[in-house]
Amino acid sequence: MNILILCNKSPFPPKEGGPIAMNAIIEGLINAGNRVKVLAINTNKYGAEIEKIPLEYREKTSIEFVYIDLSIKPLDAFINLFSSKSYHVERFISESFRDKLTAILKNEEFDIVQLETLYISPYIGTIRKFSKAKIVLRSHNIEHLIWKRVAAVSTNPLKKVYLRYLSKKLKNYELDMLNQYDGIATITKKDGDYFVGLGCGIPVTDIPFGIDMKNFRENPGIEDEFPSLFHIGAMNWMPNEEGIKWFLDLVWPEVNRQFPDLKFFLAGREMPLWLRSSKLANVMVVGEVDDAFEFIYSKSIEIVPLFSGSGIRIKIIEGMAAQRAVISTSIGAEGIQVENGKNILLANTPQEFVEAIKKCVSDREYCRKLGENARALIEKDHSNSQLMKKLVDFYHHILAN
Repeated sequence: MNILILCNKSPFPPKEGGPIAMNAIIEGLINAGNRVKVLAINTNKYGAEIEKIPLEYREKTSIEFVYIDLSIKPLDAFINLFSSKSYHVERFISESFRDKLTAILKNEEFDIVQLETLYISPYIGTIRKFSKAKIVLRSHNIEHLIWKRVAAVSTNPLKKVYLRYLSKKLKNYELDMLNQYDGIATITKKDGDYFVGLGCGIPVTDIPFGIDMKNFRENPGIEDEFPSLFHIGAMNWMPNEEGIKWFLDLVWPEVNRQFPDLKFFLAGREMPLWLRSSKLANVMVVGEVDDAFEFIYSKSIEIVPLFSGSGIRIKIIEGMAAQRAVISTSIGAEGIQVENGKNILLANTPQEFVEAIKKCVSDREYCRKLGENARALIEKDHSNSQLMKKLVDFYHHILAN
């Protein structure tokens, strides 16, 4: 098949959740024998330089970029308050991107055009006008739920009201678009069921995030620091930042009191100033790391304190594949078929986090077993080659109708 994939940010380098998920689909489809062309938005928040992308990747994806400034503009945001349109979506609308997409569609025929995230949906009209391809939404999250949950946990009254307002408008847009595609591939079954429950009448399937287990060796030759806690994730994603702040404010003081030598390592892009200037005892702000796999293997217990967000947490899947013990909230582990106490520890309150950490720190053998069971789950449910077969079958089903 000939597939055009439109991305809301560059899939390469795959250094945070969205790009990692998009790149897994791109590489998986190519490895399955399909021809893939990529058109991606380059942004001020996540940019890529074409000359720094490996030649092999450029050749097999024919990747092209269009720059869009996604910075929040106060005047535009204020004017949008008096509009029914979603400000989240409006920021992704660009005539330059539309022109580039039109040129590609005029020059080549595609069987499938896959939209990576809801935010590419404004270009459906252009695709319909210049192509006979079927349009598939690759839904990474229920987008409005992220902001609804962020609003729910916000402690600033004005921010809470504003985020609720944004969430409502984003929900209206998301629901209006539901039946505008030819198919939807959600990242979790729960998300797919949610769409169907909202009135989605087109074909829906769930394609979880898939990984190549060859990248996660059982014995990588890297000695892990035990006990040690770690978190890895882009900190310009609001749910990550708010979850870490909650953990440091409400959990870490008691953990540090009980285990004064235990260190908590924080890795990821865009560390905010309040974290970089933090003087909390034994909290090591590492920032962006060159090799995420090496960092994960060098630590022992992954902490994922998420209270908002949607979809699936890729860093949990990677941590489980690397046989790390993972402690997460129930929301953080959504979309992964985990069993509390067997392949993950779930904690939703400060005291539950403290108890889970105590259990892991005090028993290295328990951590090892938790990690082994976690890897077995990922091997069973998240093999990228098997998931790509399911996605291609879904494409064929859509093309036949």
